[in-house]
Amino acid sequence: MNPSTFRPDVLAGKRILVTGGGTGLGKELARQFVAQGASVHICGRREAVLQAAVEELNTTAAHGGLAEHHVCDVREAEQIEAMVDRIWAGGALTGLVNNAAANFISPSIDISPRGFAAVRSTVMDGALFSTLACGRRWIAQGLPGSVVSMLVTWVWTGSAYVLPSAMAKTAVHAMTMSLAVEWGQHNIRVNAVAPGPFPTESAWEKLAPIPKANVGAASKDEVPMQRFGRMPELCNLLTFLQADGCDYLTGQNIAIDGGHHLAAPRPFAALGKQTPADWAEAKAVVRGKAEQEKAQRSTG
Repeated sequence: MNPSTFRPDVLAGKRILVTGGGTGLGKELARQFVAQGASVHICGRREAVLQAAVEELNTTAAHGGLAEHHVCDVREAEQIEAMVDRIWAGGALTGLVNNAAANFISPSIDISPRGFAAVRSTVMDGALFSTLACGRRWIAQGLPGSVVSMLVTWVWTGSAYVLPSAMAKTAVHAMTMSLAVEWGQHNIRVNAVAPGPFPTESAWEKLAPIPKANVGAASKDEVPMQRFGRMPELCNLLTFLQADGCDYLTGQNIAIDGGHHLAAPRPFAALGKQTPADWAEAKAVVRGKAEQEKAQRSTG
């Protein structure tokens, strides 16, 4: 269990859905939630990955916590509605974490419609569909709820070379502020968190495929605290937002980045110095990893 500032059973009785919860940040958040007593539902597109994650998560479950998985493509509203119906049949959710994401670095002039749609549909559409599916049910039943979306500090500044993500995450930021006002009367809190550099497998590599560039996700030199984030720190913030005790907090996007966005240039700005050959190398690295992941899925 991650070190925590909260009592061990602070989330006992909570029922939380974490989209994209089978890997990366989502799995780490789910791990702390179940360890603190929550019933956690994780979803994603790869059943084998989800099953393995649930088995792993339940080894740390305590205080009545339990992890369950659902195969669901958050880009499809119908799949989200069907999943939330299944979850609700066992009891209403108390919280939602919009964690599912997609991203890649690229000069914006090279972005294809398909590439843009892949990011937008996962980040923006997935967060919207998931939030509305839960919100409709909370409002209809007169229940409170807590939505937390995983964003980035780029929503305040924009970011070069990750244009689809910057646009989609900014849309979710707008959703957060808008629904906080609209749903406040229903005791539904809608917040967001903007993590700085918290290393995770796969996503981290895709955002740093040019090692010699030493920029963006790969660099800690410009973080005032001179280090990357530690996962328990992020998990504790999400626990705070899903627990009772901060019911007056809504409509906020909380940066947890060691002060990076206050002190440093935009994360990927230095990529403007890369040559066409550098970009070709980066694309080859990302393409190779994607093919490797596809092969693993087909055999797994």
